[in-house]
Amino acid sequence: MKILLLEDNKKLNETITKRLKMKGYNLLTFTDGAQAFEAVSDGFSCFILDINVPNIDGIKILKKIREYYPTLPVIIISASVELDVIKQAYDFGCNDFLKKPFFIDELEIKIEKLCKIQNDEIFFDENCCFDFKSSVIKMNDKEIRLTKKEKLLMNLFLTKKNQVISYESIENYVWEGNFASLESIRSLIRRVRKVIDKEYIQTVVDTGYIFKSN
Repeated sequence: MKILLLEDNKKLNETITKRLKMKGYNLLTFTDGAQAFEAVSDGFSCFILDINVPNIDGIKILKKIREYYPTLPVIIISASVELDVIKQAYDFGCNDFLKKPFFIDELEIKIEKLCKIQNDEIFFDENCCFDFKSSVIKMNDKEIRLTKKEKLLMNLFLTKKNQVISYESIENYVWEGNFASLESIRSLIRRVRKVIDKEYIQTVVDTGYIFKSN
């Protein structure tokens, strides 16, 4: 799972990064708000944002995130206890707020809860699973490596299992903010359906798709 971390305190940034990488997460980290702002569309599954950072603050970045990803988890970490700041964060769509100082365990729990991914391998049935670390589908003792777009699509489906994913959400996430035609999206879906060889991906007419799994 790919996470964007924005924290201008270098020591805290390094501490969070080290711990989350030990958990197997893929992190892209920033200490500067302007750089994080430019990277928002780069296919993330979760965002961790400090508010008071250089150049562009976390609230403005949160607004941009919601333009690309209406539902993906955003966790705000801040030393601010001002109710107006906290209210503003929630008004613009943050999913959770963590006040500094905090235990890194608290952050891990929030990520796992919001993303609903607690293992590196997610099983669809007893013979088939997706390995987030290696980006491969494991099926009947075979390993099938996915392309970048196939991997991003599976990541999106598995963070939103049993929820309808719109064409627009797939375009924003998998194509990382670039344009994708409806036929391009359908072609990608067909490829992934062939790989997993099951009817997990169901079409929602005129809307998008839903990944059905226990």
